[in-house]
Amino acid sequence: MLHVVLFQPEIPQNTGNIGRTCAITESRLHLIHPLGFVIKDKHLKRSGMDYWKSLDVHHHESWEAFKASDVGPKRLFLFTTKSSQPYWDVQYEEGDGLLFGNEGHGAPDWLHDEVGEDRRLNIPQYNSSLRSLNLATAAGVATFEVMRQLRGAP
Repeated sequence: MLHVVLFQPEIPQNTGNIGRTCAITESRLHLIHPLGFVIKDKHLKRSGMDYWKSLDVHHHESWEAFKASDVGPKRLFLFTTKSSQPYWDVQYEEGDGLLFGNEGHGAPDWLHDEVGEDRRLNIPQYNSSLRSLNLATAAGVATFEVMRQLRGAP
């Protein structure tokens, strides 16, 4: 099983779309609170809530609660623009987790430190004058690379 972990997401449409990706790929979604929205938000519903009943989603009140949980990943990779290691250079394993910071601030420095430099990955950008990919797009790109490596075509 793949784990997709969102650290304090702020935009409901992104979380809804990532939830839809997780449902389709049979991945587990972890939401680290506080969230920047209410989970019943109409935008979340429009962008993926119809898949919510098929989604394996776990809410964690804090980063510490996530770490203490027995339903989390065995290895964790942080996706960040503050890395030079491309995500496609990793050999993923069943039970891995893909961690994404929030839309406004990314992941805090302490979280970068906790994950460690060897587990920080980037999605290479061909136009370096732009900030980064949208959170839902980045999560989709990363999720499907793991699916390609572990499962191949459905």
